[in-house]
Amino acid sequence: MSKPLFEIKDIHVNIEDKEVVKGINIKILPGEKHAIMGPNGSGKSSLVNALMGHPNYEITEGEIIVDGKNVTDLETNERAREGMFLGMQYPLAIPGVTVSNFLRTAVKSHPDGEARVKTFRKDLKRHFKVLEIDESFATRYVNDGFSGGEKKRLEILQMGILRPKVAMLDETDSGLDIDALQVVSKGINEFCDENVALLMVTHYQRMLNYVNPSHIHVFMNGEIVKSGGPELALELEEKGYDWLQKDVPEKVEAQ
Repeated sequence: MSKPLFEIKDIHVNIEDKEVVKGINIKILPGEKHAIMGPNGSGKSSLVNALMGHPNYEITEGEIIVDGKNVTDLETNERAREGMFLGMQYPLAIPGVTVSNFLRTAVKSHPDGEARVKTFRKDLKRHFKVLEIDESFATRYVNDGFSGGEKKRLEILQMGILRPKVAMLDETDSGLDIDALQVVSKGINEFCDENVALLMVTHYQRMLNYVNPSHIHVFMNGEIVKSGGPELALELEEKGYDWLQKDVPEKVEAQ
């Protein structure tokens, strides 16, 4: 049996001394796709931001294990070098920095960056094709004047270029029309192969129709209240969260 590529062990997260994630345990094997679903304010985005090392989210207990290595005490950039990636819900604009230079710099900072830089242009063109992006995109400034769909395409483009071991996506489907959703999902499926552990945060079933997760985890009040296979997402789509809410204390407001 394969060993987990990504392990979240009893993770607790505080925001300004308020606990918003309360002891999460998840194991993801290579090639598995896990989705976290739940109502607003349940702690989903707080979890992935904390896992990536966002300074506003304090991990007070637990461990983050990537490919057998404990990365809990590492800085965000060091976690990225160990193979972690977070596709952000609200990507920031970086005026004056082109997409091509941004991605090339990120690739060069990777442990095997010198080798990857040699194939960077070829890889970039291939990823543009997968994501149906015009090559002129490379000369635009990062997220500066981008539409919502373009921002999310760039997040998935970064993931494809960096080839992480662990890919976390925070509500990548938000703000996408159906055409953009299909293209972004195609990119996720292309770049998250049998060597990648994928953890997605989403509100809706619609993206899961294209990405096809192997595991679903339902978040409420900072905890996983139910886990299951793809059929659980369909049940949530039909019933909503109220049928689970009755057994869960009043939720903590979280990002």
